[in-house]
Amino acid sequence: MTGDDWIEHRRGDRELLGWMLPQGDGFVVIDLLGRPRTEPLEWIAAEEFLERLGIGYLADRYVHDGRPVRIGEVSTAGITVIVDDFGTASAVAPPGVPGPERIRLPFPVPADLLMSA
Repeated sequence: MTGDDWIEHRRGDRELLGWMLPQGDGFVVIDLLGRPRTEPLEWIAAEEFLERLGIGYLADRYVHDGRPVRIGEVSTAGITVIVDDFGTASAVAPPGVPGPERIRLPFPVPADLLMSA
């Protein structure tokens, strides 16, 4: 859940890119996973950072509890990651066949969700 003082920033098509958190005389950029990404910046610099950051990092591979995962769903209610053993996160299982394991994480994501090298 976001704080009352988090300010949404959306791109031109209204896609949410993240938030700006007032801190001192500046704004800390918070990404869609709830992670602070900058030290306090001026308003325009914070907006520009979010625009450059975009949402592409959500498609990257991550590691959770030593296992490769991909992000399946992101919201302030929680983050769902999909275990990506042998590239199975992108596989669609037929009806009745279990798909890859899904793990629900809190928002903001815990520190043990790491970007894969």
